[in-house]
Amino acid sequence: MTIKELEPAALWGYFYDITRIPRPSKKEQKIRAYLLDFAEKHNLEVKQDKAGNILITKPATLGKEDLPTVILQSHIDMVCEKNSDIEHDFDNDPIETIIEGDWVKANGTTLGADNGIGVAAELAILASDNIAHGKIEAFFTVDEETGLTGANALGKDFLSGNLLINLD
Repeated sequence: MTIKELEPAALWGYFYDITRIPRPSKKEQKIRAYLLDFAEKHNLEVKQDKAGNILITKPATLGKEDLPTVILQSHIDMVCEKNSDIEHDFDNDPIETIIEGDWVKANGTTLGADNGIGVAAELAILASDNIAHGKIEAFFTVDEETGLTGANALGKDFLSGNLLINLD
């Protein structure tokens, strides 16, 4: 079995995509490009701030416009560590995922589930067309692992919602 065969399929499919994209702290340009492309493909409003944080907004489902806006937040960088016997360039190489029993792991490196799985969950929600919801703001921050740079640079008017769920 591979990661792409796991359920829920949308979540694991997006997580697989994310494992293919190098995303060390302070070098998130490739994952940011992926998120911007995702928003365009799904016809969703997107904006980026000076720090590189990204906000993708999904309008409320018809009849749910009066519900509060919910912000889903995760960071897009990952811890980059590897075993000493493994050749891996975190700036260029994808993460090799393996399944051992009930566990999804990486082959000799960190998996990047902190916080790739949060990013994948947000993307699965944004792509879904069968969830009734109020307005959703999917907020992706940069450089969490080495200093919370993105979160600390957040401007007061970048988000409009009052309810935030951190998916870290």
